[in-house]
Amino acid sequence: MAKDIGIDLGTANTLAYMKGKGIIMREPSVVAVDVRTDAVVEVGSKAKDMIGRTPGSIVAVSPLKDGVIADFEITATMLKHFIHMAAKSGRFSKANIVVCIPSGVTEVERQAVDDAIDKAGARVLEFIPEPKAAALGAGLPVEEPVGSMVLDIGGGTSEVAVISLGDIVAYESVRVAGNKFDEAIIHYIKKKYDLLIGQQTAEEIKNQIGSAYPTEGTENAALQIKGRSLVDGLAKNITITAEEIREALSDSLQIVVEAVHTTLEKTPPELCADIIDHGITVTGGGALLHGIAPLLHQETGLPVRVAEDPLDCVVNGAGKYLEKDAHSKKSADAPQE
Repeated sequence: MAKDIGIDLGTANTLAYMKGKGIIMREPSVVAVDVRTDAVVEVGSKAKDMIGRTPGSIVAVSPLKDGVIADFEITATMLKHFIHMAAKSGRFSKANIVVCIPSGVTEVERQAVDDAIDKAGARVLEFIPEPKAAALGAGLPVEEPVGSMVLDIGGGTSEVAVISLGDIVAYESVRVAGNKFDEAIIHYIKKKYDLLIGQQTAEEIKNQIGSAYPTEGTENAALQIKGRSLVDGLAKNITITAEEIREALSDSLQIVVEAVHTTLEKTPPELCADIIDHGITVTGGGALLHGIAPLLHQETGLPVRVAEDPLDCVVNGAGKYLEKDAHSKKSADAPQE
């Protein structure tokens, strides 16, 4: 029997939802490869733990970049591994996949995802734009004739969309999100302190003291970090403040804010009136950045709320689509009186 699975194929993490069971898998979108043989060594969390810590012959690769496939073969291998994990069995008939992808992908990029899933031994049932899935998962009334605005800040892309009657009315997609935030922190510390830090350290800094806007508890926060001095090549400790990280992130966050403004400019006046009343819902890993809601409120004047369980909104949206589809089929198959 084929299994129906919803997949949030993200640049940073891949999550899977199985119809009738809920979220059954969440793993980093990382693959460790032995460059001498091109053999896959590890996939997911074990591969992520290897980043920056492997011998020269083993490289930890993120095969998705900015929300799209950068390495087809490795993505297909990763998907095969994840689909088998999700199905809990090495033997199953071809799984039916509802896959969430950025709304701004090209037809070529969409086909690459389709081909990779096919090579992984599954079949694409439906593509759902990530902002629509995020809005569904956040509980917004997307099927009603009311404008709902969602900002989904993932690992590779930030997507803003206004949705009404089940369809996207206006959207903007920018390839600035969690990974770019990490890169901005790395660049800032390198430029200001001549200190080289890795991606995982940058992510830790962002999670612990990163903020988009000075809020209570973040104004004076500080963190001691370790890295390699670019002056003498030796290990070095420095203390970095939350204010410095806000400065490091400011340019990237401004691009996200501009995407919100651009989407609002594309939105019909009647739906803008709904958004003034109901505001913006923020989803994705970037929603967990301290102060993101007050920053957006200051820049737009609109009410802003962070969704409950923002990391799971997209995959939960795929799950709602699967469950709704199953319910529709049952209703259609029911005997008519």
